[in-house]
Amino acid sequence: MALHKGTPGPRRDERSEFSTNPVYDEANPVSGMTGKPPRHCLPDGPMAPTTAYQFVHDELMLDGNARQNLATFVTTWMEPQAGKLMSDCLAKNMIDKDEYPRTAELERRCVAMLGHLWHAPDPDAVVGCSTTGSSEACMLAGMAFKRRWAKRNPVSYPATARPNLVMGTNVQVCWEKFCDFWEVEARQVPMEGNRFHLDPQAAAELCDENTIGVVAVLGSTFDGSYEPVAEVCRALDDLQERTGLDIPVHVDGASGAMIAPFLDPDLRWDFQLPRVASINTSGHKYGLVYPGVGWALWRTAEVLPEDLVFRVDYLGGDMPTFSLNFSRPGSQVAAQYYTFVRLGRAGYRAVQQEARDVACSLAERIEAFGDFTLLSRGDQLPVFAFTTAEGVGAFDVYDVSRRLRERGWLVPAYAFPPNRQDLSVLRVVCRNGFSEDLADLFLADLGSLLPELRSQPAPTGKTVTAFHH
Repeated sequence: MALHKGTPGPRRDERSEFSTNPVYDEANPVSGMTGKPPRHCLPDGPMAPTTAYQFVHDELMLDGNARQNLATFVTTWMEPQAGKLMSDCLAKNMIDKDEYPRTAELERRCVAMLGHLWHAPDPDAVVGCSTTGSSEACMLAGMAFKRRWAKRNPVSYPATARPNLVMGTNVQVCWEKFCDFWEVEARQVPMEGNRFHLDPQAAAELCDENTIGVVAVLGSTFDGSYEPVAEVCRALDDLQERTGLDIPVHVDGASGAMIAPFLDPDLRWDFQLPRVASINTSGHKYGLVYPGVGWALWRTAEVLPEDLVFRVDYLGGDMPTFSLNFSRPGSQVAAQYYTFVRLGRAGYRAVQQEARDVACSLAERIEAFGDFTLLSRGDQLPVFAFTTAEGVGAFDVYDVSRRLRERGWLVPAYAFPPNRQDLSVLRVVCRNGFSEDLADLFLADLGSLLPELRSQPAPTGKTVTAFHH
């Protein structure tokens, strides 16, 4: 959540009022509106709901079209029926499981469905919960790692031992937040050469008796590639055989955990691997639900310490909870269940295959321009990254991103982390709703900009700050 400090930009006066439009006055347009509601403090009195709506609606128009946002992984289109169902559940507080038992039951069913999908040892009894997104789910998984490690080291922790967590530098920023907030040392494997994600052997070499776990990412946000989860587990198996260290793995499947089961069924990355203790995903990414909903699952009850689960006598019922948030609407859980039963395995396979086909085709056609080099091709996550080709000196990725924004397309440009800060790329995320037709329009806009970009004497040197996770 952004921390807002003051209000930037010019202000017309101390109260900084909205401008008024006579037709906003639903009583009599020709009379004109006499009141000008302030922007930054509460108005003195109420206004008509249609007027308030119009004020807010008009400002939000400037956000642009979410469907043209090729930076975000978050779902930007759902069926109208799903939207209606979410509206029906807005007033239901998810945490009140005793008050809304059917919503709680839908959550339980979703957890069981994911348990089956990810090959949990006992899918119908799998331990899991919904969250507000993958960031919260990752925090919960990290907390479980740390608590299990602390129980194994009651003498040395917290007196002398400091826990650490091993991951690649390509992890989503929530893992860095977890380490900061929960006082865990982040041990990160840097990128090297054309390897843009975690190296299994390098990860194992960073582990010691104070390592609480290793994070493997099924679908790096930097380039859309899967990390080799099975190879990471094998490297840790070898480590245990040599040293006795038993290091668990968490799979951050924010995106890939809802792609791989349908498009890469032979890939071993989930609870089929005994070392995988927990998995998270974002229902609001390739789970195909509007934000925000995530899911966290643990292999068995034994890997989730019982003392992290709160059992609260709340509103008349015994309620086990494991979450950082408390009150939130039941809308997203209802929408997730709707999407699961609406699509089924075959439906999800069709939707995700379409997204991958669009990504692969678009990547190939961008490469054909001759101005760009692909780092990935969209054949894992429906996501690909590309940079300017060798010999292109008139423009850089930041010029491309800025010019595409003029056409309404949001395509992030960003530098890679250590040790590849020298590499700056563009990344395109293909989601449900980004059709082949929209891809054609995007490609046409990109192609129309290239002659002008090629004619520049040099890159403008203006970087574009873009959200790339």
